[in-house]
Amino acid sequence: MKKIEAIIKPFKLDAVREALSEIGIMGLTVSEVKGFGRQKGHTELYRGAEYVVDFLPKVKLEIVIADEQVNSCVDEIIKAAHTGRIGDGKIFVSPVEQVIRIRTGERGEAAV
Repeated sequence: MKKIEAIIKPFKLDAVREALSEIGIMGLTVSEVKGFGRQKGHTELYRGAEYVVDFLPKVKLEIVIADEQVNSCVDEIIKAAHTGRIGDGKIFVSPVEQVIRIRTGERGEAAV
């Protein structure tokens, strides 16, 4: 099993969720996060005063799936989240040792 963590622009969340649903991925966790990379924030004007926004709002998706679904899941996230502009995000894939469903006690892929 693998865990996919994707950091994307907030307005792309619905498109990514729909793309993942179409390939049969039903469960995901979404968190509102802030951060920066090469984008490095930007300057905004509020009531005539300029201020620097260092951390930009992003959305973090976490998905645990079977190994054979990883490539299709990553491809769909890339297609749905892509704008071609800086700040589109990142995808991280890491191994998952064990999954346990608390309600039933199921373990492994049955618990996903």
